[in-house]
Amino acid sequence: MSETEAMLSEVDALRGDIYQLLARLLRQSPDVELLAWLAELEVEQDGTRLAECWVGLAQAAAQADPERLQRAHFRHLVGVIQGDIVPYASWYQQGELMEAALVALRRDLRVLGFERSERTHEPEDHLAAVCEVMGMLVEAQADEQVAFFQQHLAPWAKRCFDDVADVETAFYAALGALGSAFMESEQARISDRAAHQPVRLVT
Repeated sequence: MSETEAMLSEVDALRGDIYQLLARLLRQSPDVELLAWLAELEVEQDGTRLAECWVGLAQAAAQADPERLQRAHFRHLVGVIQGDIVPYASWYQQGELMEAALVALRRDLRVLGFERSERTHEPEDHLAAVCEVMGMLVEAQADEQVAFFQQHLAPWAKRCFDDVADVETAFYAALGALGSAFMESEQARISDRAAHQPVRLVT
């Protein structure tokens, strides 16, 4: 394995971990152990927005109370009827739940071989579920990861994370900022990769 290939593998492993962490924090509030782990993160200060957002999340985790975060998670992302944020692709793209975005996602998930878990109650276009799938595609180095991102995350995920960043709970605001910055980073990575693809000349 070349040095470049090893570096790319490390980057992809980190990307996969970030997708899974975002999914975990969107799906349920963090427990004491996860908060402690986040609070102790050592962030490389490279001047990027993403690094600043990691610092913000670590600081918010250090000051957070698990019981209060549990209530905040319900208020912001679940709700009795709906939370402050409705983290579904159909909602952000069509303005209603269970719409075309969910149908398209279910079709692509079947093609990719993913099946909905019986323990999962929310529709598959919940942002946590889409991040989980994307994380698995990254970890598997699947060729479909770029197309999946462009089809099922790029049109709406950053807007959803931006809305999460506006809530009054510091931890979830920091989570939203991190998710938004990561979506920007992923889009830039895909655009950069496309710019360096060889051009085929057809005669």
